[in-house]
Amino acid sequence: MMNKWSKSMLVGSFVFIAACVTINVYFPAAEVESAAKEFVEDVLREEVGNDQDDQTGLIDSAIMRSIAINMNPINWFISSAHAQADINLSSPAITSLKKKMIDRMSNSLRGHLDNNVIGFTNTGLVEIIDAGKLGLKDRQAIKKVVADENRDRNALYREVAIANNHPEWEDQIRTAWVKQWMAQAKAGWSYQNAAGQWLKK
Repeated sequence: MMNKWSKSMLVGSFVFIAACVTINVYFPAAEVESAAKEFVEDVLREEVGNDQDDQTGLIDSAIMRSIAINMNPINWFISSAHAQADINLSSPAITSLKKKMIDRMSNSLRGHLDNNVIGFTNTGLVEIIDAGKLGLKDRQAIKKVVADENRDRNALYREVAIANNHPEWEDQIRTAWVKQWMAQAKAGWSYQNAAGQWLKK
């Protein structure tokens, strides 16, 4: 028969496991929003452009933050809770997507956002809203740019969720990025409100 000490240990184990499960399902909204803010700032920052040194610095900083988190022995013991407090944006896939988005913003998208040819949608993508301002050749070019950007944005939201071991967070991560695309849009840029109407900031 199980003595009182064994029963106490068993009950304690169940309580500990239940606590761990609770931690694992917690969505760190504030941390994700902060990560989204930093990512969008980097993409929209005009002076970054094609400056390879600046971009390398951004990547190196993200990698060093990740190493510091993973090397801390305390985090090995409470890894589930700490991993959610430090959103990982340093995976190779995310780094590659970020570089392509920065390049695309600098080389094409910013000018079309300035001219209201395209705008930010309420689903975290970009959309052509006035192709009439462009010639036929330029219309074809911008269609490809928009398709490439949207492919990478969809991949980004998915990869951030995967990199943080919670694929089920993808929709919430997308929502955090939508908020930041809107918040950091320049005055005069077009964006789509929750009802689907196009407005200018």
